[in-house]
Amino acid sequence: MPRVTPSDRRERILEAAREEFATRGFAAARMEDVGKRVGISRAALYLAFDSKEALFRELVSHVITEIMPTLLPSDYGALPAPALLRGFVKNAMKRMASPEMAFLPRLIVGEGRNFPELARFYHETAMICVLGAVERLIIHGLERGEFACSDPKMVAHSVTGSIIHAALWCNVFEPVGAEPLNVEWLAECQAELVLAGLGRGN
Repeated sequence: MPRVTPSDRRERILEAAREEFATRGFAAARMEDVGKRVGISRAALYLAFDSKEALFRELVSHVITEIMPTLLPSDYGALPAPALLRGFVKNAMKRMASPEMAFLPRLIVGEGRNFPELARFYHETAMICVLGAVERLIIHGLERGEFACSDPKMVAHSVTGSIIHAALWCNVFEPVGAEPLNVEWLAECQAELVLAGLGRGN
């Protein structure tokens, strides 16, 4: 295994944590095993993160920081809202349904009751961020006269709900025999449905 230097250690630790949590879940994951994946001792890992909970929180923050700029721009400017929304649904559903990302909602759904502080952190860090971005996008469309709706917040819940459904279906139900889901086609249908409901079909 290549020697881990301080400059790349954090990224290697987070990637190892992603693999460990995705494979074992939160309760069964062990800091010692994360360290082994990276090639550092348990003691060295604890110097970087003082607990498994701290490591999980950092991973969630890292994932959100990594994925959000690829889904929506920070400033919508004069960009047409329908195109932004269609792109968001397609990209977010594809990314979140991948095993590299879907382990997070799967873990929270499966273990959140036993680890309420982690569920709260995921809600405040990930869910509120995504819901807020979609709500701002809907408001952007309303201000441009491209959308018509009475409650942008509920539209945001509807949009993100379909994305979480795809993630759970592909990574919880398909492995136990459920019919495979065509994520790209689901995203296209969901985008058409939402845009039609907002008063625009394109």
